[in-house]
Amino acid sequence: MDDRTPILIGAAQFTQRDVDIAAAQSPVAMMAECARRAARDAGADARILAQLDTVAVVNLLSWHYGNPPGALAQLVAAAPRRQLYSTVGGNTPQWLVNETAELIAQGQVRFALIAGAEAVYTAQRSRRAGQHLDWAIATTGAPTIVGTDKAGSTDHEMVHGIYLPVAVYPLFENALRAHYRLSLQEHRARLGALCSGFSAVAAANPYAWFREARTADEIATPTPQNRFIGYPYTKFMNAIIDVDQAAAVLMTSVGAAREMGVPQARWVYLHGCADAHDLWFVSERVNYHSSPAIRLAGQRALKMAGLHIGDVDYLDLYSCFPSAVQIGRDMLGIALDDPRPLTITGGLPYHGGPGNNYTMHGIATMLDKVRAQPGTTGLVTGLGWYLTKHAVGIYSTTPPAPPWRREDPATYQADLDVMPHPRLATEPRGRATIETYTVLHDRDGHPMRGIVIGRLADGARFLANTPADRALLEDLEAEDAIGRPGTVTSADESNVFVPA
Repeated sequence: MDDRTPILIGAAQFTQRDVDIAAAQSPVAMMAECARRAARDAGADARILAQLDTVAVVNLLSWHYGNPPGALAQLVAAAPRRQLYSTVGGNTPQWLVNETAELIAQGQVRFALIAGAEAVYTAQRSRRAGQHLDWAIATTGAPTIVGTDKAGSTDHEMVHGIYLPVAVYPLFENALRAHYRLSLQEHRARLGALCSGFSAVAAANPYAWFREARTADEIATPTPQNRFIGYPYTKFMNAIIDVDQAAAVLMTSVGAAREMGVPQARWVYLHGCADAHDLWFVSERVNYHSSPAIRLAGQRALKMAGLHIGDVDYLDLYSCFPSAVQIGRDMLGIALDDPRPLTITGGLPYHGGPGNNYTMHGIATMLDKVRAQPGTTGLVTGLGWYLTKHAVGIYSTTPPAPPWRREDPATYQADLDVMPHPRLATEPRGRATIETYTVLHDRDGHPMRGIVIGRLADGARFLANTPADRALLEDLEAEDAIGRPGTVTSADESNVFVPA
């Protein structure tokens, strides 16, 4: 085997719960703990971390460090020449693995730590209690920023409320319901069943935040404890960021692993990988029930691995909201009745969604899965923004056919960038129909705002809000409004759609 073949040799996770605020570990301390555990997972002593030449940290939301990878390096007694800090996106853990594997294969990286963490739960508790957190770490220098640092929404989208994930993903979900030709009741039952399966996986996962298996009815039925947030999603269907969780992986080459004495039984190969993004802004999408980028990235990763989707033993599809899971499943060619679970962790609503780092937990869990059954294969997906940025990785303990070669994502991204899509009318007027929609709710579960993506008679797309009329908003939840006619008006950069 080529000594430069990239491998993952160690992984670890850490979930911090039921600790006093003063005793809670900071995000970078949790990452350091994961790094040390990952070294032990590789069959080595934590002193091996002194050999790191690359430390990459996934973008943090709950705490600010001047140099996050530099702070992490300090805590693990490393002096890496490459200190990387990612931009925002749930795709970044898998993307960093893909990028690092390529650099290892090129001989530019010998030994890398990729880590991420969030302590939103403790940070929120400390603010409510007025308690200071002593988490500062003095660092020098600045990290190299990696990834695409492009805003996720346009100003026009933001004016109409299309920027928070809890508002955007329901737009995809209602479009999916129409695409599947399901009634409101049938669709709600399907969502409950999908999410119930995820919660059962989380209940058996020691690192999950919510270790309670919920029934389909419990998840799908709105109650004061399970209110609607963005219709048709109840609270139990939404990703939960209010967690303290960390995960990390160690990567190196076959040759370096031998030099460091890492047992071959700990090696996991990245058989296939790919990265792509859809037309960037939500208002530009081809439609709201598919993702050409997930489809293409999945095809390229499977081709690199020499596999078909049916050959994959384990799946972890990014699961911030049910629409992300369903679109990922559909685009990868996984049948609705496929017996394979779509998650190995429990997903972001039940395992927990630690900011941009959830996918690192999926990767760490996948290493455990394929090592436990040598020769099996697992596929992990990650996504950023609003079904925008996508990353795919395929893992196995079986050595891949040499040489390891990642296809340049730019070669297939070009086709995605020119896909035809509806023209956007920013000042629409006249007769129109609803393409997709959602209704946002307040903290008491009352409907407060309708968001509509619609079409004019000439096929142009528009964004709008509905009047803040409670009877109208309740009607949009009582009857399927996809395709419903109405009138749209525009004034002061804001559009209003009134159903007929």
